[in-house]
Amino acid sequence: MGNFAAIDFETATAYHPCSVGIVTVENGIIVDEFVTLIKPPNNTYSPFTIAVHGIRPHQTINAKSFLEVFPEIQKRLKNRIVVAHNESFDRNVLIKSMALYGLDYESLNINSRWECTVKIYRAKGIKPTKLSDCCREMKIDLNHHEALSDARACAKLFLKK
Repeated sequence: MGNFAAIDFETATAYHPCSVGIVTVENGIIVDEFVTLIKPPNNTYSPFTIAVHGIRPHQTINAKSFLEVFPEIQKRLKNRIVVAHNESFDRNVLIKSMALYGLDYESLNINSRWECTVKIYRAKGIKPTKLSDCCREMKIDLNHHEALSDARACAKLFLKK
């Protein structure tokens, strides 16, 4: 499984993304990295999410909406194996964001369940399985809660599984 895309969303509120990072791997080598800020609906943030990732409304006021960023996401995910750390979270962000804009998730032609590095590393006996813990255990650099760094770390974890 050396061909896949690893994705990480940072969210402003619930399932509304404010940043996405996607790392494309072919033949076990990272060949593309994409990251962008996303303006969430009404540019609204929860104080909790700001405390987690540090992204603030003034940083996304002029950013593209999810709908405007979607072509880049689609280009990197369509017809691929998709990997995420705690895949259900990132998958739900994608599904709910697509639904908000009337986009059809099925058109991506990706599995309904993605590969999940939390599940993989939990099965290996690593506890806890937060991304930072798994990266420390596997000696992978991480700037945690920065979307591209998280996606890159997830890709490397998946390659080392």
